[in-house]
Amino acid sequence: MNQPVASETYAAQVRRLADVSARVHAQREEAQSWHERQCVAADRAVAEAEEQVERAERELADARELQERVDAEAAHLWQLLRERLGSAGRRLTGAPAPTAGVDADPVLLLGQVRELLDRTRQPGELPGSVNPLLAACGVAGAVLAYALGAVARAAGVGYGGDLAVGMPVLALVVTLFGPLVGLVPAKMLADRRNAVLGPRPITVVLAAGLAATVLLLVLFR
Repeated sequence: MNQPVASETYAAQVRRLADVSARVHAQREEAQSWHERQCVAADRAVAEAEEQVERAERELADARELQERVDAEAAHLWQLLRERLGSAGRRLTGAPAPTAGVDADPVLLLGQVRELLDRTRQPGELPGSVNPLLAACGVAGAVLAYALGAVARAAGVGYGGDLAVGMPVLALVVTLFGPLVGLVPAKMLADRRNAVLGPRPITVVLAAGLAATVLLLVLFR
């Protein structure tokens, strides 16, 4: 059989229940507030992370664009260098690989290279002082072509038959190409002097070769 509870004990239990309820409500409010703060912080962190990703993507795109421009400019400058070097430049292969550990601005470095190439001497025409050498090239080409023609004529005479008819014609054709043969050593001379084989040097070579060819044909016909 239940015993009646004294009013003072009941009142104390009610106060304790009220205190516990107040503490639970306060803790619930604190937990809710903490959760909201954590959500705000998480949202802020996600937003900052997304911004950093976007910035990194833009920087990567800019870096790739810069790399493409630098590679294209480096290849162009390398081609200019090969052209400036003439025959020596043709022995060069592709542009050298990038050097690791260089922190300088590549655009600035390429600009300095372009300025250096612009300051180098542009290939000019061979000076008039080499005209005797050019004439010698023409004469040498004529002599060489005439010698080959003479060998062809001798071969035709030696074998007889149809060769006796065809080889003299071939010999004459080869001999007439003598002035053009002299352009080969003349071009080599121009390349060694970092110059171009312009109209005047070509005229000197052809004129000397033609004169030598005519003289040879007249003397040894």
